[in-house]
Amino acid sequence: MFDELRRQQALEELGILDTPRDERIDRVARLARQMFGVPMVSVSLLDGDRQWRKSQIGLGGQEAPRQDSFCDYTVGQDRTVVIEDASATETFATNPFVTGDPHLRFYAGHPLHAPGGEPVGTLCVLDTEPHSFSEAERGLLRDLAFWVQSEIAADAELDQATLIQSALRPHAIPTVPGYSIAGGGVSRGRLAGDFFDLRLHGEALRITLADAMGKGTGPAIVAAGVRASLRTAPERSIAEAIADADRILEEDLSETTMFVTAVHAELHPESGDLEVIDAGHSLAFILRLDGSWEHLRSTGLPLGMGAALPQQDARESRHTRLNPGDAFVCCSDGLLDVLDADDPFAHVARVLDTLGPDGAIDEALRLISDDRATDDITVVVVRRDA
Repeated sequence: MFDELRRQQALEELGILDTPRDERIDRVARLARQMFGVPMVSVSLLDGDRQWRKSQIGLGGQEAPRQDSFCDYTVGQDRTVVIEDASATETFATNPFVTGDPHLRFYAGHPLHAPGGEPVGTLCVLDTEPHSFSEAERGLLRDLAFWVQSEIAADAELDQATLIQSALRPHAIPTVPGYSIAGGGVSRGRLAGDFFDLRLHGEALRITLADAMGKGTGPAIVAAGVRASLRTAPERSIAEAIADADRILEEDLSETTMFVTAVHAELHPESGDLEVIDAGHSLAFILRLDGSWEHLRSTGLPLGMGAALPQQDARESRHTRLNPGDAFVCCSDGLLDVLDADDPFAHVARVLDTLGPDGAIDEALRLISDDRATDDITVVVVRRDA
């Protein structure tokens, strides 16, 4: 017999209760109705004294009392339960769901388990008419229940990953007298392969923006690793930090063909001197006070491809200066999808002039809802006050 407190805790840790409908789980419910020829299907989770339905067909509501429910019995048994005619059984003949609405006769359910093995709910198929149910159908019900269970577990893991990724974003933008600094990022999906970082290194400001190839969990993990590598041993120069991150990717992920484009920069606020290393990103610019744009071009390869660089072509720092009124702007390529295609530079300059760095970041992130947006959007702006 399972421990009810542990079972309830495992259910709550999944973070699925009272969440919106999920097409992936609804799809399994529709398949179950079709395969078993029944009018009612439910993916039920037992929460306290209620059974809450993540998906349901034909039952008319998302909740029902747990007491006397067939699903509570199935979770208690922690096995497949088939009742071909409830009215003909001693256990269920007087059950209120049999004698009253919805007047059940047939029930087949299989438990759903949390990652720790605790039974937290069921996938069940029901009818108001008796049914026979073969061993093959039992096996099919178990397979469908495992499918639902896998979807629920994957969603919970994704929620945790999203929470962790959010925690890794800068919690506060550094304050540097004489400068306006802003940065932000938003994912097109649940997890982002982009990241940005802004932090003080002594009196200098270190600026990072990187974009791991692809979308989803893999790029998000790689991006987190690159962020950690660049933050480790802050006494290193930015060139040394980039070289170390490149080496780690080469050594650990060489068989995955994963790579990361990145811009890593260091600003000395008093003089405005800016050192920039671009690893295949090529989306770093300076918007000068006079309205001209300086593209900080780079021929350096992305991180993870450093082994292909001849020694004489190793990534080199580019040195420039932010004068009063100038702005350093760096973005991920997702922003390009939503800028004015005829004149993206004028679009950025106009927004910066009108809204300032903070407003420009908000506007850029708002554009993720644009129909043209196909990728994550991350932007950093550092403007020296005029």
